[in-house]
Amino acid sequence: MPTPERIEARNADLGDGMLVRRVLPTRQRRMVGAWCFLDHAGPVEFAQGHEMHVHAHPHTGLQTFTWLIEGEVLHRDSIGSEQVIRPGQVNLMTAGRGMVHTEDGLTPRLHAAQLWIALPPHMEDCAPAFQHHPELPQWSLEDCTFTLLAGEFAGQSAPTQVHTPLVGLDVLSTVARQLSLPLNPQFEYGLLPLEGQIQIDGEVFQTDEFAYLAPGSSSLDLRVAANTRLLLIGGEPFAPPITMWWNFVGLHRAYVIQAQSDWESGTGRFPKVKGEAEGPRMPAPKLPWTQHASQRTVIPNS
Repeated sequence: MPTPERIEARNADLGDGMLVRRVLPTRQRRMVGAWCFLDHAGPVEFAQGHEMHVHAHPHTGLQTFTWLIEGEVLHRDSIGSEQVIRPGQVNLMTAGRGMVHTEDGLTPRLHAAQLWIALPPHMEDCAPAFQHHPELPQWSLEDCTFTLLAGEFAGQSAPTQVHTPLVGLDVLSTVARQLSLPLNPQFEYGLLPLEGQIQIDGEVFQTDEFAYLAPGSSSLDLRVAANTRLLLIGGEPFAPPITMWWNFVGLHRAYVIQAQSDWESGTGRFPKVKGEAEGPRMPAPKLPWTQHASQRTVIPNS
């Protein structure tokens, strides 16, 4: 039985009254496999006419992975995509060498998980792309519903195109019960109750308390409380160290510094988003180091 490491989520302010609980990265744990970022947004109610709006902002070297539980969100990006995501669906945006997008809530209520996946070295500068997945593998076991978001699990395979060995799974149980989940011994895992609570080896993890499991186990026994929604992520430990700053991911600090310079100077690397109005875009915070500073990964602040 793996011993879980407890990681407390922290509050993060995305602006315009949008508060989220940030689980990755933290000083305790920066990645789980290639998963390098996890925000839990909501459930939250916006005032009528003041729904979520995330201004045009850039990404590099990663995939953004949106799992929507409640509400509707309109995604627009700089390769011309325009897509509404609804509950039970995934939007997967591959930023590669550079991509810009906006997100607009279309309903007052919102509940979602926003994740990033670091791209492997040969994909860091790939062409940007976008995929929408309205249907995902889903199956039930008594009063428990499983939805496979990414990778393979229990003989199922998700359609989401990822580029390193990983898994993402949503588990919803309406009753209190014991669960035994098969694990890949080569994977490290993270479990986050999005609603309700779970118990692993006698330790209780409430909503937004993240449990990290090191590689080496082939199964996990846990108890879930009634009306619990659990997010399971995992993957092979990501070998090359990455640099993260703001919305950029890169394998080298110089790459991230150049990406921020390109964003601030308005180069063609980051085109306009479909339907983007003229005016200021989301400003990047000041870099915490210079080209000649020592290599380190910095926890992004937005």
